[in-house]
Amino acid sequence: MWHFPVAIPPSLGVWAVFMSVLVTQLGVPIPAAPMLIFGGTMAAMGQASYAGVFGAAVSATLIADSLWFFTGRTYGRRLLNYLVRFSLSLDTTIRVTRNTYERYGAPILTLAKFLPGLGLISAPLLGTTAISVGVFLIWDLLGAALWASVWIVGGAAFHDQIVQTILLVRQNGGTIVDAFAAIFATVMLYRWVRRWQFRRWLAHVRISPDQLDAMMKSNEPPLIFDARPRSIRAKESHRIAGARPLDLDSPDAIDPALLKRPIVVYCVCPNEASAKRIIGQLHRKKLHHVRALKGGLDAWEKRGYPVEPLPPDFETAKAHMIEDEDEADEGEYTVRATLAK
Repeated sequence: MWHFPVAIPPSLGVWAVFMSVLVTQLGVPIPAAPMLIFGGTMAAMGQASYAGVFGAAVSATLIADSLWFFTGRTYGRRLLNYLVRFSLSLDTTIRVTRNTYERYGAPILTLAKFLPGLGLISAPLLGTTAISVGVFLIWDLLGAALWASVWIVGGAAFHDQIVQTILLVRQNGGTIVDAFAAIFATVMLYRWVRRWQFRRWLAHVRISPDQLDAMMKSNEPPLIFDARPRSIRAKESHRIAGARPLDLDSPDAIDPALLKRPIVVYCVCPNEASAKRIIGQLHRKKLHHVRALKGGLDAWEKRGYPVEPLPPDFETAKAHMIEDEDEADEGEYTVRATLAK
């Protein structure tokens, strides 16, 4: 039996797991998985109980998610925009999370912790919906239990290898805290590099509200597409003048005539993560001269540029739009035929 050298006294191991999971689920960019694995290893070595480690992880998750849920219910999209804007994860987008929830419902909470971009935003997003508190808590409890179990069981299953690693760290003058700090620094560096690469790419494809206004006043105004979900358009029923709803998933061919015109896309994407997805899908349609409006419709309005009410047939005009079956749960009524005309 290996001697298990710890920097955290066994009596505080459960509390260490609780605090680590709590701060992570509250949005601090510190990965909780290493501490859960560590807790599983402590339990396997007899220095903590499985029930205590599991209970600490699940209770911390429920506390944090409940706070986010009720905060989302109070502050709505303003809170979601704030979270997405300051998230270090490029996978965190309101649109993807909303579409996932609309497609699969509350049961998606059972897997949200494992899916990039869904962990942080799921609870506050569901707070903005009509889902009941009881339903949210039941599915969140199942998700928290599954997520915690995977890491704890993993730590227990590989406890020999983990202890050997810890011994190696100690032999080189380090501690468990040093190991956690190294993991944290590595994760932060990886996310920073990804964001830096994203910013470099984004500089070539995004356009400011001022630039769009100048393009609209030129002799060759661009085609403008509104990529907001229908649920958002229902609440904020206005648009940039002449904008058309956009179907990202339509298999229809694009009229070659459109390939000669500049295209600008806007959405509600405060960190432009959605813009990357939208432009990528349009590139696959051979639309390579697409620009994304920096800051989306919110930035356009903030700069004082005019908007116009959505016309009555914006969502339902059969001559130009049909309901996309893939987006039926979300009710996304978008352009298909219009793109070919």
